[in-house]
Amino acid sequence: MRRLSLRWQLTLLGTALVALVSALLLWLGWLLVGGVASSVPTLPAGTLVRVGDLDVPAEQVTSAVRHAARAELLRAGLIAFPLVVAAAGLVSWVLVGRVLAPLHSITATARRLSAESLDQRLDLPAARGELAELAAVFDAMLDRLQRAFEVQRRFVANASHELRTPLAVLRTEVDVTLADPGADVGELRRMGGVVRDATRRADDLVAGLLFLARTESLGGLPDPRPVDLREAAEHAVRVTAAEAAGRALRVRCTGTAAPVVGDPALLERVAGNLLENAVRHNVEGGWVEVSTAPGELRISSSGAEVDPEKVDELFEPFRRGPVPRTGATPGSGLGLSIVRAIVAAHGGEVAAEPIPGGGLTVTVTLPPAGGQVVGRSFATLP
Repeated sequence: MRRLSLRWQLTLLGTALVALVSALLLWLGWLLVGGVASSVPTLPAGTLVRVGDLDVPAEQVTSAVRHAARAELLRAGLIAFPLVVAAAGLVSWVLVGRVLAPLHSITATARRLSAESLDQRLDLPAARGELAELAAVFDAMLDRLQRAFEVQRRFVANASHELRTPLAVLRTEVDVTLADPGADVGELRRMGGVVRDATRRADDLVAGLLFLARTESLGGLPDPRPVDLREAAEHAVRVTAAEAAGRALRVRCTGTAAPVVGDPALLERVAGNLLENAVRHNVEGGWVEVSTAPGELRISSSGAEVDPEKVDELFEPFRRGPVPRTGATPGSGLGLSIVRAIVAAHGGEVAAEPIPGGGLTVTVTLPPAGGQVVGRSFATLP
């Protein structure tokens, strides 16, 4: 048996309540009229009252008046009762329809949604109270779904595109070695080294893509805590010190405490990625400057010249500026993309500016945490 719609259920409920109240009022009126008629002062027993040409005992007159009043009330009530109930049903139907209209809009929007139409949103300017809150929650859910689908599509597209290179290297090396009947142990070991490097690159690439996807899908930080960007930068400088020394880079670190609120691991990843980029995309014998201020981390470095019109492209996945995308340059090309995603999840901003003559300055700005800033400078590396 098909159940009635919510509109019908609420309309019938409202009509039934009005009918019940109306019947109760009619019954109370019937009692009240009878009571009023009975409360009329009575004449002494045996008194006759002339009605027309007849003399009628007073008791009969009182009883007749009471019954007549009640009968008249019942006649009026039996006419008004169905009219009131019908009017209540009509008004209930209209009002319930207006109240449920936003729900019908939400239902219609949900039915139209698909992976390709998640940009649709509810348009309920007339919604108030709980329905307005429901519409806002529904739109927020669509925002999260759209962001998750976009991250998923971007991850699949990036992974499928970037994994072609290491997979092609693997297939080519294996095919060439298998096609050579005179391949010796040395050739097999060379092929093994190439395959190992290609698999390591593929593993690093997938790990970076997964980290980027998780970071982009953050709707908010699960456990924000006080973090000092200066300490994160100091840690990044220590981690990259050996690589910087191998390229004869001069690393200069200055600044004061930079307290913010966020995820310590993610903010360390920001500083680490920026330092790695500054070191790996530098020139031999170049320089790197790291500075911090309340709510700010700035890293400048020498390097190849960057076109100012293409600076924003550096934050897109797999972009490495003027450096050719070859296997000679380490990294997956996701460093600045991950930095941008993490900074956005913290409610901050990241910007890059080319340095005249070659090089780049990247500035990360985050909402500073409250509290007193302690002035202490970095140690400077040679």
